[in-house]
Amino acid sequence: MTGEVAVLGAGMHPWGKWGRGFVEYGVAAARAALADAGLEWRDVGSIVGADTVRGGYPGYVAGATFAKALGWQGARVASVYAACASGAQAVATARAQILAGLADVVLVVGADAAPKGFFRPAGGDRPDDPDWLRFRVLGATNPTYFGLYARRRMVVHGDTVEDFAQVKVKNAALGALNPYARYRKRVSAEEVAASAVVADPLRLLDICATSDGGAALVLSSMEFARRRGVVEPVRIRAVSTVTPTYPNTVLDLPDIATDSAAAVEPTAGTFRASIARAAYEEAGVGPEDLSLAEVYDLSTALELQWYEDLALCGEGEGAKLLREGATAPGGRVPVNTSGGLASFGEAVPAQAIAQVCELTWQLRGDAGARQVEHARVGITANQGLFGHGSAVIAVR
Repeated sequence: MTGEVAVLGAGMHPWGKWGRGFVEYGVAAARAALADAGLEWRDVGSIVGADTVRGGYPGYVAGATFAKALGWQGARVASVYAACASGAQAVATARAQILAGLADVVLVVGADAAPKGFFRPAGGDRPDDPDWLRFRVLGATNPTYFGLYARRRMVVHGDTVEDFAQVKVKNAALGALNPYARYRKRVSAEEVAASAVVADPLRLLDICATSDGGAALVLSSMEFARRRGVVEPVRIRAVSTVTPTYPNTVLDLPDIATDSAAAVEPTAGTFRASIARAAYEEAGVGPEDLSLAEVYDLSTALELQWYEDLALCGEGEGAKLLREGATAPGGRVPVNTSGGLASFGEAVPAQAIAQVCELTWQLRGDAGARQVEHARVGITANQGLFGHGSAVIAVR
């Protein structure tokens, strides 16, 4: 165990399509997190920004952008870009600064004003870029990838379109209870089935949207928290940011070919499974200790895959776990109590931070109608392009 840091504050700007700049969303989230912590911006010794992206590439140096918007006060600054894992890597950077003694209080911020429609690459020819290749050579947009993964689960594990629809039904019901969610309406399995086919077998309601939104956290040393009179704060105990291990035998776009296993024995697990495993090992807990999980449900089928990657069940048993109600409210390990990306959509640099906000509120007992009873340990999990894994474990 490398040490814990306290979560003193969590704040968000509601997700949606607001037509304003990402800086406004991030500043609103930052101020909400500072107010939640009972601190002023001048109390912050460092700010870490999760970079906003445009078409898959860094658009702004977010740390300094947010520092300027909040008012220059001399804080240290760092910016992190890891696509969908940017927020978790920003949390990891903040934690490292605190544990190294570089700052007592660190503000972590991520926000985006996403383009309309599905993400696409920036212009120009870049044949050495795997993301460009998967769009331009394979025509593999994100929905295409989601559909291929869903079809694989159907063939290999026997999942059905009805299983996928039930993931949306579960998450939409939770999102309806979350004031920060973009989509706050319950849906039925029949409504999922009646929505337009986007990438067979997935329909429109199986796939998350792109959104505007922001999220922020105020992290501190345990000593600073004690000085502030915070006796039992939510604590971040582990942050996993591992990369794949050769040979990587499960195809994961944007990589368009698997590593050869002809001469090298494959590793025991997949890349995504290694993300959670590293977090469990660092935190000294296991899946049996979890009270809840927030996972990266880019599509309904991918949420089922995360059940297995988090070792909530065995390989191929994700749909069975769902059918049993284990991942629903009141179940053994509720998953995506926030409503997930199904209810929020993607605001890429903010979403991993938003996951930790949900854990914080749940572990404090402040999640209202979404509250998981007696929540003590939570995990987040997501994955960014180019081999960026991320998982955060928080405890109380």
